Amino acid sequence: MKAALIGNQNSGKTTLFNLLTGSNQQIGNWPGVTIEKKSGNIRGALGWEVVDLPGIYSLSPYTSEETVSRDFVLNESPDLVINIIDATSIERSLYLTTQILELDYPVVIALNMADIMKRKGVTVDEEKLSAKLGVPVVTISALKKTGIDKLIDAVVGCKAKTNTGKPFSPQIERAVETVQKDLTGSNRRFKAVKLLERDKLLAPVINAKVEEAAANLEKSEGMDTEQIFADARYRYIETVKTAAITVAPPKETTTDKLDKVFLNKWAALPIFAAIMALIYFLSVGVVGTLTVDLVDAGFSKLSELAGGGLIKLGASDWAASLVADGIISGVGAALNFVPQLIIMFLCLALLETTGYMSRIAFFLDRLFKRFGLSGKSLIPFIVGVGCSVPGIMSTRTIEDEDEKRMTVMLTPFIPCSAKLPIISMFGGFFFGSFAWLASLSLYFLAIAVILISALVMKKFFFKGNPASFISELPDYKLPSPVYVLRQVWERIFAFIKRAGTVILLCSVVVWFLVSFSFKFEYGVDIENSMMAGIGNCLAWVFYPMLGNWSWAATVSAFQGLVAKEQVVSSMAVIAGLAEDAAGADIFSSGVFSFFTGASAYAYMVFNLFSAPCFGAIGAMRRELGSAKKTWIAIAFQTGLAWCLATLVNAVGSLILLL
Repeated sequence: MKAALIGNQNSGKTTLFNLLTGSNQQIGNWPGVTIEKKSGNIRGALGWEVVDLPGIYSLSPYTSEETVSRDFVLNESPDLVINIIDATSIERSLYLTTQILELDYPVVIALNMADIMKRKGVTVDEEKLSAKLGVPVVTISALKKTGIDKLIDAVVGCKAKTNTGKPFSPQIERAVETVQKDLTGSNRRFKAVKLLERDKLLAPVINAKVEEAAANLEKSEGMDTEQIFADARYRYIETVKTAAITVAPPKETTTDKLDKVFLNKWAALPIFAAIMALIYFLSVGVVGTLTVDLVDAGFSKLSELAGGGLIKLGASDWAASLVADGIISGVGAALNFVPQLIIMFLCLALLETTGYMSRIAFFLDRLFKRFGLSGKSLIPFIVGVGCSVPGIMSTRTIEDEDEKRMTVMLTPFIPCSAKLPIISMFGGFFFGSFAWLASLSLYFLAIAVILISALVMKKFFFKGNPASFISELPDYKLPSPVYVLRQVWERIFAFIKRAGTVILLCSVVVWFLVSFSFKFEYGVDIENSMMAGIGNCLAWVFYPMLGNWSWAATVSAFQGLVAKEQVVSSMAVIAGLAEDAAGADIFSSGVFSFFTGASAYAYMVFNLFSAPCFGAIGAMRRELGSAKKTWIAIAFQTGLAWCLATLVNAVGSLILLL
């Protein structure tokens, strides 16, 4: 037996799924998309499997998540549907419920967040709601773990479809019946409604009779059929609320009081800027100052001990150098910044779980629309702070194709966790105690470049209209320590995993190319190495932005295509093998000592805006849909990065001369 778990985003669906299944979960991807698929056996219900469908607001095919959910309920024929409803936003949740009730499957409703509902003065009569909808209703609290056993009993005991009510007006019902009687197979009522709405996925089977019925309905109601059915559903929801729900007179809540501050039209943006400044001050300033040198010294000592130990054991010079200068120095250079990333991820997780991020996205929607984007574009930018790959993938929620393409191309401009080591290393050395301010300036520079680029793209290349942005604003709540720590751990583990795989491999390759000549002679002067030969062929590209011919900075920047963290690792390996390097200090090496404050900032700018890593490029390829569009995006990103970096170096050098 198979049950489908379906509900709105932020309704507690994932928490309920975990409670129903415990550790009996299988995770993969839905066929043809990268949306996560979860399924598992329901504990205490022998033979029952539950499939967690993507969080959606309707069964209309506007997003890939909605398409996945609808395809499953129509094609996989589940034995039962568990519809989770957010009791604190019951009107919005019931819209999806009215569509689910049109399907042929038994339905059990899980009325979640009962604890919050009571605090808000909302009383739901479970029996009246069940009678009105015609299906079992079970009140639960997934967070407090109450009502779960009762829900499982309802699932096991629900064997037949009981809801037979017709919520629409007689005129609408006649139109539905007219279309439905010509259909065959299962879920005929649902398909009839969708045909009348001229659903794009059913467009091939819309015939003249359907068009006639839809046209007559539109003529009598004075609006298009999609609006007619939406309006009818909300009228029906109002009758359900009147019959089963009692709401106490509203009181000003803590959330209302906080929103007066955080969503104030004058204070919202300064508060957002102050919050981001605090994040960079804590992660790059305070923690960076205290930890980077300490961790770096630890890896330097480990490198020294490993190299010396191998020599004493009789290892060859090149083997000792590979371990000490290639592996430990390369990987260690990236891992130096793990404490900073922990603080940054912790701060971002707190902002997300408290409900603040949803609000700033909602607030910025109006500003973004002036530049051809919407608040929906802000979600990928926020996600992209952690990693560009999921940020790019989250653009799937944007319906307008032009806005989606713009967002895909602009999301990699956000300083992600992989770019933080570059920013922190250069900022810490050249800007000292103001390193956090330099890092913050790059964050706001990224926002400015994104908005200006979007405005230019909108004017000359993309003519579509920004998608409407409808966002749920959840109550402010104290963050769950377990959730926050799990989120931080997952992001840090992903970073460490890259350091132990991609960065490790690249560092070994860099060590080999720096240590050997084209004649495969070991121990040659670094200027005669294979890496220097390759870099000198490309250094002319970076000369305008650096004001210096540097093969070492050139090859390090190019390795950012593999992984942005590798820029730091490459510089560490090259500096460590340079004869005049003083310990592990990258900028004491002759190959990197040319950097000035202006060229250092320019180098950071280039690495911030240039084409992202291979993983993000692959995500861009999937979302843009063609190699040609991907190459255009890469050329745009890298060309813009080069121009900005060259401009920064020119202006900065001029200021230093004054």
